[in-house]
Amino acid sequence: MKELSLNVLDVAKNSVKARATLIGISLEETEETLTLTVTDNGCGMTAEILRGVIDPFCTTRTTRKVGMGIPLLKMAAEQTGGEVRITSRHESEYPDTHGTEVIAIFRKNHIDFTPLGDIVSTMTTLIQGSPQIDFEFLHVSDRFRVSLDTRQLREILGEEIPLSSPEILLWISQYLGEQYENLSN
Repeated sequence: MKELSLNVLDVAKNSVKARATLIGISLEETEETLTLTVTDNGCGMTAEILRGVIDPFCTTRTTRKVGMGIPLLKMAAEQTGGEVRITSRHESEYPDTHGTEVIAIFRKNHIDFTPLGDIVSTMTTLIQGSPQIDFEFLHVSDRFRVSLDTRQLREILGEEIPLSSPEILLWISQYLGEQYENLSN
């Protein structure tokens, strides 16, 4: 993938398919690294599925026999000297604390580091496509903090106004965009 934001979209869509009600997306930057963390409270993976999840020929999809999202993320991280770690707790064994965490560490100074890309559009697309799910987004470094929590939006908007309404999606896009624009000022 040409942008890490597309990897974020792919991993988060897995969380949606896992019936998560809350998906956390975190980007933590240092001078040398970018750490991407996606957490969810979805159904989790069994130990067997977790062992095979980095194999592109291991997928739970029924529409095709290949799942490339996690293998591509792993390859992108490892090409920079980084790594991917995945932990998961399946709902059959952990009925109250199930979910998955994917952590990808990238070395930013490596020639093969993939740019982040349009993370604002990625977040807007995720919310538009799954307005019933809450998303907590955080992008931090020692110089900045960009954040959005849809639970706070729901408190303000109430039940009557869905997050997928065009006006709300436009506001979300502008709100995140303004936070990133303020970084360059």
